[in-house]
Amino acid sequence: MTDRFLKIAITKPEIISSEADMISSLLVNGLDYVHIRKPEASLRDIRNLIEDIPYRLRKRLRLHGHFELFNDFNLGGAHLNSRCPVAPQAACRLSKSCHSIEELNGCEDYEYVTLSPIFDSISKAGYHSAFDINDLKDKIYSKNVIALGGVTPEKFGQLAAAGFAGAAMLGCIWEDIGSFLQKINKTICCNI
Repeated sequence: MTDRFLKIAITKPEIISSEADMISSLLVNGLDYVHIRKPEASLRDIRNLIEDIPYRLRKRLRLHGHFELFNDFNLGGAHLNSRCPVAPQAACRLSKSCHSIEELNGCEDYEYVTLSPIFDSISKAGYHSAFDINDLKDKIYSKNVIALGGVTPEKFGQLAAAGFAGAAMLGCIWEDIGSFLQKINKTICCNI
């Protein structure tokens, strides 16, 4: 189990203007990792995005695909999912997507796993919570499980109390990144 509550951002699936600057701001302002999840993006698109992020921050990037880029960049890890279930040959830290309690079994070798959807999704209409957060603590204890789905900074305390090792966010970030950064700074100041 991690000794602190991890805060993770996941990119929008499409390439957006000034994205490298926004990713850099997220990392500089207290997020632990940014997951680059762009299922339709080309290898060149992902390469260009990474090249525009300062070298010192790249170790905190996780890729959800195009794992061949590990040979060219000093990245923080790979996130395995149904689209890319096989770990890259390059030595790297691994995380994984899970969507049921049963999937958590056998995930001890991963640095962390995401479990979703914990709350109703902000970014995916009709993607509703699959869990009762009050029933999860005994099932996720000591497994380094990161909550995903409908997560906002205001829910960090509730998630920590339920036994989650951290929170991954997408929808609450990209609509108004300035407002999100203010909320994150407030939670960091409060030690959540």
